[in-house]
Amino acid sequence: MNQIESDDDGEIRDIRALLEAVYRHYHYDFRDYACPSIGRRIWNSVRTEGLQTIPELTRKLLDEPACMERFVEAVTVNVTAMFRDPDFYRDFRTQVVPHLRSLPLVRIWHAGCSTGQEVYSLAILLEEEGIYESCLIYATDVNLHALEEAQGGIFPLARLREYTANYLAAGGTRPFSEYYTADDRHAIFRGALRRNVVFSRHDLAVDGPFHRFHVILCRNVLIYFNEVLAARIHRLFYESLETPGFLGLGSRESLRFTPHEAYYEETGSNQGLYRKVR
Repeated sequence: MNQIESDDDGEIRDIRALLEAVYRHYHYDFRDYACPSIGRRIWNSVRTEGLQTIPELTRKLLDEPACMERFVEAVTVNVTAMFRDPDFYRDFRTQVVPHLRSLPLVRIWHAGCSTGQEVYSLAILLEEEGIYESCLIYATDVNLHALEEAQGGIFPLARLREYTANYLAAGGTRPFSEYYTADDRHAIFRGALRRNVVFSRHDLAVDGPFHRFHVILCRNVLIYFNEVLAARIHRLFYESLETPGFLGLGSRESLRFTPHEAYYEETGSNQGLYRKVR
């Protein structure tokens, strides 16, 4: 069997050896990613590169930087959408925005921002609520190629029907078409939406705090990490978040049974939005 879910100790050792080699040679740390997920992606890379074994892939990764670039694209998960989980954004409008209005400067960290659709969603929401001018969004990801796409703000036109429906369900107050222009294949979002966004590489697996924030969003990212790495990241977020402050997680993620559960209270309608209380 060529799956991480098997009991083949040799295969598991090969996967660990590959991840250790990648970390030491390129300083990408995938060692504490969830085993089933990272295993599937490694085997997908083996097949994509026309190879037969994981050690072959390891050698090719170390010998060919271009192969490493492809590997990062394969291993990092870039599944996202504008106004993904619309109820989360509804809760953000009602539960978070009123607390942000009184602040002279609002610092927001969007961790694991992928190709940026959710960053633009947040910028649109803040603009509609009249507080975007006092906000600064730090949008980070481990994948440099994804960050480049995010900075461009150019998304497939084929997904605009989905994005528009999400926007309306999330409580959007204007025609969604106000925020972009379109050609025959792409929607190009207004550059003004990026005016208060700083895009930068940050690896949640190894990098530490870099500011204090009033809001941290890290949605549908932690599900790809094992318990050790997830605990490290929760500690990072706790140390980076002001009190009071807000933490936004994905619909399949929770603070329940984590070491930091007692320091937050759930807010909204059970959509992964928490308020740090101590």
